[in-house]
Amino acid sequence: MGIIGGSGFYRLDSLEDKIVRKVSTPFGVPSSHPVEGTLAGVPVVVLARHGDHHSIPPGEVNYRANIWALKQLGVTHILAATACGSLKEEIRPGMFVILDSFIDRTSGRAQSFYTKDGFPGVCHIPMEPAFCTRTRQMVVEECKALGFEMRETGTAVTIQGPRFSSRAESNMFRMWGADVVNMTTVPEVVLAKEAGLSYTSIALPTDYDCWKDSVVDQQGVLAVFASNISRVKTLIKKVVSRVGREEWGDLIKANQSLADNSIIIGSKGDRK
Repeated sequence: MGIIGGSGFYRLDSLEDKIVRKVSTPFGVPSSHPVEGTLAGVPVVVLARHGDHHSIPPGEVNYRANIWALKQLGVTHILAATACGSLKEEIRPGMFVILDSFIDRTSGRAQSFYTKDGFPGVCHIPMEPAFCTRTRQMVVEECKALGFEMRETGTAVTIQGPRFSSRAESNMFRMWGADVVNMTTVPEVVLAKEAGLSYTSIALPTDYDCWKDSVVDQQGVLAVFASNISRVKTLIKKVVSRVGREEWGDLIKANQSLADNSIIIGSKGDRK
């Protein structure tokens, strides 16, 4: 299982038997050296999305290298954590939102492995459901068991960043019916599906964006996120343990089959 952390989330203290892997992919090097280990007895790989010291802006993250590095290391499931702004009064900072869809407002990010500088062919990957429904349900159930306040579904608007939204943009996203706004779900979720991996995201609202009469600043975001770190890590450990106890062979094959059958032009080439 792969674990991707973002703002303020770089370590899992309960990770055992740690091994740092220096990985090269057809798309370059990942944001950080993946760290292999075991969590709750389950083999995991942990990767810092923005680098070990949060030095990579969201629009410059090498998402393709990150996802492919995890695939090369044998990952079949990804559990991601992402900070976000709330677009609805009832989604309060400190809650968890288990994403089930997205709206893409990014620009210039490589969203496919099948490009002129990548693998041959064109991949028309379907994005409904965008997130792994089975793993999502496990996250929801574990949240309930732990007594954590959460929203079972949520649509994230992913903006380019690194700037925050203007008030007009924030209000527009609200009119669209989105629940939260962040900067990294796209193309991460798209590339995971292209790679045949189950992807689930826990969104962590840190503020009300700027549609409400408030000012959003990074220090405030990090402060709220830091207050949630222990709960997020507890939830991740519970989910990883549960995933490790179940049989996933059929789903893994189905995910890879969907990815392979979405390539409709050109040779598939060697993707190992």
